Amino acid sequence: MIEFRYFLERHGFYVCSRLAEWMGIRAKNVRLFFIYMSFFSLGINFAIYLTLAFWFKIKDLISRKRSSVFDL
Repeated sequence: MIEFRYFLERHGFYVCSRLAEWMGIRAKNVRLFFIYMSFFSLGINFAIYLTLAFWFKIKDLISRKRSSVFDL
């Protein structure tokens, strides 16, 4: 089970980690929140997770294309 968890953490979208970093809390708490909310919201939370993953991916692509002042 631990190996599966590490696999998901290495190859996941890092949504929980990035949200936890932004909010200043542990990523484990954010993951537990998503798990518990998925039981209560019957899958709507999973759609929110995928939307955030897509949004973070687009944000990363946009922020990488900007050139630095020092690159000139």
